[in-house]
Amino acid sequence: MINENSTKGIGKVIFSSSLGTLIEWYDFYIFGMLAKTISTQFFPDGNETAALLSTLAIFAAGFLVRPFGALVFGRLGDLIGRKYTFLLTLVLMGGSTFLIGLVPAYKTIGIAAPLLVLLLRLIQGLALGGEYGGAATYVAEHAPAHRRGYFTAWIQTTATLGLFVALGVIMAVKNNMSDADFNKEWGGWRYPFWISILLVGVSIYIRLKMNESPVFAKLKAEKKTSTNPLKESFGKRANFKMVLLALFGAVMGQGVIWYTGQFYAQSFLENTVKIEFMQNREILLWAIGLATPFFLFFGWLSDKIGRKWIMLTGMLLGVVFYRPIFGELLKSADAKEWIKDKAIINDGAYNKGSKTDTIFDLKGVRLITHKENVWKYKESRFIERRSDTFIMAKDEWTIYPPLSALTDSMDINNKSNFIESEDTKPNYFDKILSAPLKWKFILLIWLMIIFVTMVYGPIAAFLVELFPTKIRYTSMSLPYHIGNGVFGGLVPFIATLLTATFTEDPLVGLWYPIGVAALCFVIGALYLNNKIDKTIDD
Repeated sequence: MINENSTKGIGKVIFSSSLGTLIEWYDFYIFGMLAKTISTQFFPDGNETAALLSTLAIFAAGFLVRPFGALVFGRLGDLIGRKYTFLLTLVLMGGSTFLIGLVPAYKTIGIAAPLLVLLLRLIQGLALGGEYGGAATYVAEHAPAHRRGYFTAWIQTTATLGLFVALGVIMAVKNNMSDADFNKEWGGWRYPFWISILLVGVSIYIRLKMNESPVFAKLKAEKKTSTNPLKESFGKRANFKMVLLALFGAVMGQGVIWYTGQFYAQSFLENTVKIEFMQNREILLWAIGLATPFFLFFGWLSDKIGRKWIMLTGMLLGVVFYRPIFGELLKSADAKEWIKDKAIINDGAYNKGSKTDTIFDLKGVRLITHKENVWKYKESRFIERRSDTFIMAKDEWTIYPPLSALTDSMDINNKSNFIESEDTKPNYFDKILSAPLKWKFILLIWLMIIFVTMVYGPIAAFLVELFPTKIRYTSMSLPYHIGNGVFGGLVPFIATLLTATFTEDPLVGLWYPIGVAALCFVIGALYLNNKIDKTIDD
C-alpha cells in the first residue's frame, strides 16, 4: 500500500520531472517564437503572408501528431513504466530540435528545406505527445492525495516556463547582434536550436538517476499491469466515456485558453499590433514571470474546493474578455490614431535616413530604396519603413541585358532612368511603446495568462484522478494532446488565417478560441464531477 500522506523525496521527483518537461516545451516553442524569421529561411521569397502561414502550418503539424505520440508512448508507459518512456521522449525531442538548427535554407537546398523541417517537427510532436502524460502521472503517483493538485501544478508551470526560457534565450541572442546577423541563413536565429542539445544532456543525466513511480512499481510487482493499454483505455465503454468527457468537458477549452493567452497574444502583438521584436518579447517575459506563481496557487486551491469550477471559470473569463482585451491592445498602439491626434513628430534624434541597394537580375537592373524614419508620440516611438523598387524605363534594358552593358552605358544612380515597379511595398511600422503604455500591455497580457493558470493549474490532477493506474498514462495522454495539440495548437494558424481572409476585422481570429471555450464550458458545467478522488493506487 502506498503512503498517501508521505511527501518524502517529492522535491527531487518534481525537479527531475519538471526540468525535462520544461526543456521539451522550450524545444517545442522556439520554432513558433521564431516563426517570422523561419518563414524567410525555409520558404521562397515573394509572398510574406503565405510564407508565414506555411511556417505556422508546419508549427501546427507538430501539434496535430501529438495525439499519436500519446498513443505510442502512453502504451509504452503503461507496459514498461513511466521513467524509461519519458526518457526516450526527451532524447527524441532534443535531437530533432538540434537538427532543425542544421537544416540549410530554401535558397540552398530548395524544397528539401521545408520538407526536412516538417519531418523534424513531426518527430517533436510525437515526442511531446509522450512526455507530458508521463511526467504528470509520475509526479501524481508520488504525491499525497490531499496535496496532489499543488504538487502536479509544478509540472503545469513547465509549459509556460518553457515559453519563458525560449523567449529569454532568443532575446539574449538577438540583443548581442545586429538584425542582419540574426536573420541571415546561418545567423543567430539558429543558436536557440543548438543550445537545446546542452539542456537535454543535463536533463538526461538527471532522469537516469530517477526511480520508477511507486504506484506503478507496486502494480508491476503484483503482475497487475495492463497487457493491452489501448484496448482497455478505448475499448471499454465506461473508460472511453471518461476519455471523451475529459476532452470535450475540460481539455479542449483549456487548450485554446492556453494558446490564445500566451502564444497567439505574442503573434498578435508582432504581426497585427506591430510591436517591435525585442519589446514584444519583453512584454511577454514580464507577463509570464508575474503570472507563473498562480499555477501553484490554483493547483493548491483545487485541493481545497475541487478542480471543476476553477477550470471552468478560467474558460468563461476568456470567452467574455478576449475581444475587449485584444481590442484594447490594438487601439492603444494604433498609429492612425496617433497621427489623427496631430501630436506626432519626426524625431530627428532617431532618424535613420535612407539607403539604396542596386540589384541585378535576369530582367535587368532594379533599384530598391529603403527609407527609415523614427517618429515619436507621447514618449512612444514607431519606426516607419518603406521599400520602393524601381526598374529601368528603357525597353532594351529589360530583356536580359549583359551585366557589362548595363554598368558601362547606364547611369544607375540617375533615378529618372527608372520607373516604379509593382514590387513596391507599402509603409509598415514597428512600434516601441512608452513605459506607461508598455506596462499597460504587460498588465493585459498578464490578465490573460491568469486565465491560463486557472484552467491549466489543476488539470493534471483532474486527469490523473479520472483513470486507473494500469492505463493512466495512455488514457490521460490522448485527451490532453487532442485538446492542446489539435484544438489549442491550431489557434495561431486558424486565427491568423481568419484575420488574413476577413481583413475588415483584425479580431476575427478570436472567434475560434472563444467558440471552443464556450462549448467546453457548457459541457463541463453539465457533466463534470467536482469530487476529488483520494485514492489513485488501484
